[in-house]
Amino acid sequence: MKKTLLVLLFGLSIFTSCNAKNQKKEQQEINPDLQKIDLVMSKMSERAQKEIIIENKTEFLHDLNIVLEEEKKYSSEDLPLYYLIDKKHNVGSEYEPKGLINLKKNEHFNISRNDLSLRPEAYEALIILSDAAKNDGQKLLVSSTYRSYTYQKALFEKWVRIDGLEEAERESARAGTSQHQLGVAIDFGNIDDSFIQTAQGQWLNNNAWKYGWSLSFPQNYEDITGYRWECWHYRYLGIPACQMQKKWFKDVQQFMLEFIDLWKNS
Repeated sequence: MKKTLLVLLFGLSIFTSCNAKNQKKEQQEINPDLQKIDLVMSKMSERAQKEIIIENKTEFLHDLNIVLEEEKKYSSEDLPLYYLIDKKHNVGSEYEPKGLINLKKNEHFNISRNDLSLRPEAYEALIILSDAAKNDGQKLLVSSTYRSYTYQKALFEKWVRIDGLEEAERESARAGTSQHQLGVAIDFGNIDDSFIQTAQGQWLNNNAWKYGWSLSFPQNYEDITGYRWECWHYRYLGIPACQMQKKWFKDVQQFMLEFIDLWKNS
């Protein structure tokens, strides 16, 4: 009797396992986007493939679609909010974000100089971020924002003269490859490693993502981002994207933006 029961239970287990596999296969056949996830991942770096674990593709796809729909809310007359710009992807010397808003002295945040500007979406999000910081006793200092191609070219050449080409490549972007040219990136505070030790740096590190701001160059990912850790450099991506970055992409902005770029072009 016990032997018969064990055989029945074993058979039921195999049937259940096979049935689950068949259901998963049928879901992928019904929705090709589930298979597309594997295709995109296969094109990413070896480290990305090792670190990004997508156990529930249906849930991942649901979250991804929310993020892609969110991007459509922003201006279609400008580059997409999630535009991938890095050492391999650039913009031309003539590109300037549409409708740049100049930052002036105000009650929300401090500014380090009077020639700062941001793309409208980023400007509005900065006010929300800054007001949240003020509620927690921190008034943010905005030190660098939009940079033109010409400005970035001069800045990179300056660092080459100071530190040499190899070191400059780790700390400064060549013209046309800087997130700052997109008008959605901000350098906060003193633009130095010591920033993370300040109350402002700690607040941003713990809370910026809740308001749609993502740390661009995290620690120990220079091989992925191309740049050393910058605790002061944040890029506006919107709340859904920041949530997805934390949930699925090890909280590494470069992983997520590369995935989205490949997804759009696959």
